[in-house]
Amino acid sequence: MVDAGTVTWEGVALAMSARRSVMFYLPEGVRPWRDQYVARVLTFFGGVYSRSALQIEQAVASVGLMGVLGKPVFALSKGYARRLMWALALLAPHPLLLMDEPFEGLDLKQTREMIPVLRKLVDGGRTLVLSIHQLHDAERVCDRFFLLSQGRKRGIGTLDELRASAGEGSMGLEDVFLALT
Repeated sequence: MVDAGTVTWEGVALAMSARRSVMFYLPEGVRPWRDQYVARVLTFFGGVYSRSALQIEQAVASVGLMGVLGKPVFALSKGYARRLMWALALLAPHPLLLMDEPFEGLDLKQTREMIPVLRKLVDGGRTLVLSIHQLHDAERVCDRFFLLSQGRKRGIGTLDELRASAGEGSMGLEDVFLALT
């Protein structure tokens, strides 16, 4: 449990009450509104944030949900449930998106299809913080890394900066992590 510290956004410490307007958290393993149909969940969520039908349609297309819009959330596979959560994150207006295990439930092909979706978010001005245990996936999608092991910081920076810390200029992120832990 965290009992100290601050959250800083664009150089300003955020009060607890302001954090909700800046951050959107995409947890792992959550299926909101389990008994509702996917299309209804998206329409409701889009309405909460005043998103147009076109914006909802674009989010659905971006994450490949077209084939499951008529299914109840509880009937979705793990991968499609994850895609639904991605769509909700796309519809949320928050500039900072925190994603816990964003590729959980997705196979290699699906993961590769989602990487450009993340890049487009970044190109659109959003900041992403991803918690990823699969370091190969992190290396393919992230610009900077904060490496943790046993609750302790082991390294922070770009891959090149972490390589320099590990004393090796050509290691992948997995090998850098192992060298630093």
